[in-house]
Amino acid sequence: DNETEAEFLDRIAKNLEDLIIKEGSDSFSAMIAEPLIGAGGVLIPPEGYFPKIQSILDKYDIHLIDDEVICGFGRTGNCWGYETFSMRPSSMTIAKALSSGYMPISAVIVSEEIFEPIKHASDDVGVFAHGYTYSGHPVSCAVALKTLEIYERINLFSHVSHVAKSFQDRVKKLSSFDHVGEARGVGLVAGIELVKNKETKENFEPYGRIGMLLAETCQKNGLIVRAIGDVIAICPPLVITEDQIHELFDILESSIEEVSKKI
Repeated sequence: DNETEAEFLDRIAKNLEDLIIKEGSDSFSAMIAEPLIGAGGVLIPPEGYFPKIQSILDKYDIHLIDDEVICGFGRTGNCWGYETFSMRPSSMTIAKALSSGYMPISAVIVSEEIFEPIKHASDDVGVFAHGYTYSGHPVSCAVALKTLEIYERINLFSHVSHVAKSFQDRVKKLSSFDHVGEARGVGLVAGIELVKNKETKENFEPYGRIGMLLAETCQKNGLIVRAIGDVIAICPPLVITEDQIHELFDILESSIEEVSKKI
């Protein structure tokens, strides 16, 4: 219970290496990771997590696959989540913001280290083929190209970096509420964890009821958030303004107060 962050990092790195040794390094081709865990409750890795893990992967020649479906295109304050958390991926998966969500499209980006063997092997055994019925759909691709053009034209990633401080400052202030066990985030994404007991971090029973109640209260008051159990996920449009950020958190704070009176 009194484990420091540094001790935690050492422990999980050792757990990973012990597993690799136990199973044999040849059993692993890659580790797949999100820069931060999104749908699992907006879990932010501690500082130094990925460099620590990367050193283990490098030691045993294991690749890192970076899932940028949520974090990619500015969500964490940089274009890519791997930049924010000092990851060194061999390949990346991207989607969602590739078209700003207007059309379904996804892609895989691979390093030269991955691409070259595939290219050379294709000369001998034929094309390394993989696809879906709607792969490369021209409408989705056109929307994605226009989306990327707009991102560049409006300097979106710089905007996110600029307003993220105000956003995260308001996130931190939520920690003062009695039933907020932790308020965490980076860039323009945050998770507000609701607990019954702030000191012990005891959960409400049944788990998820209070989160849903708060989400419903927020919506009634004009704010859409997502309840992931008793974690409230906040993931606003990247074009959000400073004034809109304060409006968002004003509604959220008043909604927390409203729900607290019903507990």
